[in-house]
Amino acid sequence: MSSNALERMLRRAALEVRDGDTVNLGIGHPTKLPRYLDPSVKVCIHSENGVAGMGPRANPSDADRNLIDAGGNYITTLAGASYFDSAVSFGIIRGGNLDLTMLGAFEVASNGDLANWMIPGRFTPGIGGAVELAQKARRVIVLTNHVDKSGKPKLVDHCTLPLTAPQCVHRVITDLAVIDVSPDGFELVELFAGVSIEEIQEKTESPLAIPQPPSIFH
Repeated sequence: MSSNALERMLRRAALEVRDGDTVNLGIGHPTKLPRYLDPSVKVCIHSENGVAGMGPRANPSDADRNLIDAGGNYITTLAGASYFDSAVSFGIIRGGNLDLTMLGAFEVASNGDLANWMIPGRFTPGIGGAVELAQKARRVIVLTNHVDKSGKPKLVDHCTLPLTAPQCVHRVITDLAVIDVSPDGFELVELFAGVSIEEIQEKTESPLAIPQPPSIFH
C-alpha cells in the first residue's frame, strides 16, 4: 500500500471513532490511527499490554523506553492515562467495555468471519489478543489492503485460513473502499476517489451490493 493510500485509509478510519469511545487498536496499521483523530473527539485508547489513555506514537528521540503499545511501538500518553497488568487489561476486554476495536486481516468473509492470526507454513507467535477483541468489542472494524501481495482478494465468500473469530466484523475499510458486513453479505458504503465500481467488483471475491450512486471519499 502506498503512503498516500494508507493515509487516506487512516483518515477515513478516524471518522469511525465517536466522542467518549473506549477503543483498542490492533497491531499494524490501526496503531497509526491516533495522529489522525480529531482533537475535539475525546477518546480513551486501550492497549492490551496494559495501557489506557494512549496518545500518538512517540518520536524516537523523545520516547520513554518503558512506554510501548502491543506492537512494540513507542507511545505517548494523555493526561489521566493508567497502567495495569494483563489480567486487568483482559478483564476490560472480556467485560465488554470496549466500544470499538480496529484490527488487521488476512481474510474477511461475507458473513463477518475474521482470519487475521496465521498463514499456515509461516511463523506466528500465537493467536494473541485479537481472539478476545474480535469477540468482545461492541464494534469490530477491519483495516486492510483490499487484496494481498499476490493480488488475491481479502474479502471472500468463505475464509480459508484459521479463524480468529466467527461473524464478528461489522465494517471493513480498505485502501479502495468502505464496506459493511450485512445479513445479506458485503455492502459498499463508500468508494475512495479515483476507484471505479468495476475495480472494486473485480477485487472482491464475494458478491457486493452497490448503491446507486455510491458515495465518494476524498
